[in-house]
Amino acid sequence: MFLKSIAMLLLFVNLVLAEDELLNRTEILMGTFITISTQKEHEQQLQNAFTIISDVETSLSSYSTSALVYRLNHEKKVHLDANLYEALQLSKKYYQKTSGYFDITIGSITKQLYKFGEEEQLPNKQDLQNANVNFKGLSFDTQEAYLDENITLDLGGMGKGFGVDKVADYFRNNLIQKAIISISGDIRCIGRCQMNIQNPYSDTYLASFETLKDDTAISTSGNYRRYVQSKKNNHLINPKLKRPAQNFISVTLISSMKSSDIDAYATAVSVMPKNRAYAFLDSMPIAYIILQSDQKLVVSKNINSFITNLFFYDTNHQEQENAKQ
Repeated sequence: MFLKSIAMLLLFVNLVLAEDELLNRTEILMGTFITISTQKEHEQQLQNAFTIISDVETSLSSYSTSALVYRLNHEKKVHLDANLYEALQLSKKYYQKTSGYFDITIGSITKQLYKFGEEEQLPNKQDLQNANVNFKGLSFDTQEAYLDENITLDLGGMGKGFGVDKVADYFRNNLIQKAIISISGDIRCIGRCQMNIQNPYSDTYLASFETLKDDTAISTSGNYRRYVQSKKNNHLINPKLKRPAQNFISVTLISSMKSSDIDAYATAVSVMPKNRAYAFLDSMPIAYIILQSDQKLVVSKNINSFITNLFFYDTNHQEQENAKQ
């Protein structure tokens, strides 16, 4: 079992063999807790990192009335800044790569019907089926974006990873070699990291591991924290079926790819049919640890290429992992 709460900071990260004490800072931005850690001599860069994330929020938020995505959703036309143009370009790529399972026009359901993150409500089946989820309802060029009248965007499926990438790029450009960037379910380790994963249903850890590479991204998507009334009404909506996904409890991806990539792919995989999800992941340089809704734990064959010292605290799942090897 490998779970991490999206709503709470349950994935604890530490740099492995770091002789220097790290400077940590936590703020609330993008609707969640953000923790960034780096060496003390980089205090100014640490402060600048939160400014970068604030800028991303100003571009991609669908909650802040001054944000570009919020304005686009309400005004149906907006002049783009560099962040939103790039995010829309990436979203188009993810839509194509996942055969439509990643679709930011899912906001017509998540924002307009369920109203996740606001005054949440439970829509009826007819409203869900009538919702217009159609990526073709979005058009944009380098300057402006346009939405059809009944289309609403939600970039939550890749926005946090996008913010992580912007900070990571800034750190690399400033030659920072040891840092951790954590935005809810999206983590970037610059330098090797040790991770402890806490069970969201208890006070105990479920698993721990160390990253093998000096630049590793981890993204977790789960249906067990954010929902209306019951977990059957969770925030991970299948854009093709227009209903919440039920196949997976938790999807955790580990890779050297961009954080925005694996954030989006974790979102898409969470709503795919099982066979399609595993085929999609196995086609890319991504390791995964997935807990299915039937409680079966699935660990990718390439896991040892990305992490080491993987340990499951739950006895039953430790046996499953050993049997798989």
